[in-house]
Amino acid sequence: MRNPLTLAREAWRMVRVLQDPNRLQDIIDLARVLAPPMAMRRVVERLMQSPTAARALVERPRVGMLPLATLRTLPEGTLGRAFADHLTQNGLDPNALPRREAHTDEDYVRAHLLESHDIWHVLTGFRTDVAGELGVQAFSLAQLGSPFALGILTGGLANTLLYAFSERDARMQALTRGWVLGRLARPVFGTPWRELWEVPLVDVRQRFGLDLPTVDALLPALAPPVKMDPSRRAA
Repeated sequence: MRNPLTLAREAWRMVRVLQDPNRLQDIIDLARVLAPPMAMRRVVERLMQSPTAARALVERPRVGMLPLATLRTLPEGTLGRAFADHLTQNGLDPNALPRREAHTDEDYVRAHLLESHDIWHVLTGFRTDVAGELGVQAFSLAQLGSPFALGILTGGLANTLLYAFSERDARMQALTRGWVLGRLARPVFGTPWRELWEVPLVDVRQRFGLDLPTVDALLPALAPPVKMDPSRRAA
């Protein structure tokens, strides 16, 4: 039995995230609720079916502390420079994220996904607004079958229904785009990103089969919602 006080805190975190999907610390704290040990074990088992992911679970490459000053000096167009620009433009500091230990495969999956999250933003081209975060989580769900990703998507859709219905088109577009990208791409989990900072971003995307222009061309362009004729509404 879990401590009732702990359950109450977790429920309150869920309510706060439902109201405000930008509460990063609450989302991080909910990871063990949305993806409990048994669910993470199943994620590991699925990852073991991919040779690259299985190797990563053995070698356990980490992003670690990022030399942001060095990344900013890399040539434009490289993964490292694009990542540094992404962090600067969005006021992000990945070095401020909690350091996760990785004593087990499940721990490593959690740690690696946390460290790689913003790299996935750069790879997929998603912004850091709510729509973009839903897109990255849809990508993660398609790639890993992550219950955490599904939980965040569920919360994001509930937030859309209750608090941001006017943003439904942009959010659903991003969710669909992320799912398609994730299904078409080769596995990105466990990539030793530190070895790829100086590689052109276009080449990194090609390496993983991330053909953003083709996927974007498949999705309909967002159009303003059709306004109903008042006379017809009255009828």
